[in-house]
Amino acid sequence: MHELSLCEAIAGVVKTHADGRHVDVVRVRVGALRQVVPESLAFCWTLVRDWQDMPDAELELECVEAEARCRACGYRSEITSAWPIRCPDCASADVDVLRGNEFLVTSLDVS
Repeated sequence: MHELSLCEAIAGVVKTHADGRHVDVVRVRVGALRQVVPESLAFCWTLVRDWQDMPDAELELECVEAEARCRACGYRSEITSAWPIRCPDCASADVDVLRGNEFLVTSLDVS
């Protein structure tokens, strides 16, 4: 379960930027290609936040759909299948991933 190590990394970022202040909310953007199970991440966050002395810090996730653009034909499409990613229009595997790789702490609410 890599969600636990992801939560530990999130906590490291949060603690650095909170600078000793009480953390109320942590917002994280997660792309579909990151293979993160939101329910597992939320569960692991409850463990890590207590261990990191942030017992009230709620985790808010923004899940980002994956999208690609085919280099061969220019077609843009949502990525709905696993690897390899192929263009649904021409079947080319020569694609640019436009979004869906995100994993980012976007903001904190502190008091």
